[in-house]
Amino acid sequence: MQFPEDDNGQMLAAMAESGIDLTKALDVDFFLVFDDQRDAESALETLVQDQAEGELEIHFDEDTEKWEVIVCINMVPEYDALVAKEVALNEFAQEFDGISDGWGVMQHQEGDGEFADEAE
Repeated sequence: MQFPEDDNGQMLAAMAESGIDLTKALDVDFFLVFDDQRDAESALETLVQDQAEGELEIHFDEDTEKWEVIVCINMVPEYDALVAKEVALNEFAQEFDGISDGWGVMQHQEGDGEFADEAE
């Protein structure tokens, strides 16, 4: 598979190289970052009221000392769809003085190489 030469393309290439089947739906976590707890909570509340797609979570990241709203969407990790969702969520986060801080896949798939849990 060929991917664009940007962060999203590199992430998809790494996932494919590790054995993740990019033709199947995965839980993709999109991270929205806020300096202020109230901004993060307001963004989360709006997502809930708007019945946003996916599962929602909020937590404080002690390393960065910032608030994160995680939007987990089950989707096929196709480049254009990921970029479109990331852009839309970034525009949304900016309304609450936040930003999108990328996406990731935390789900373990059979045969996904370095991402797999190893039994000892």
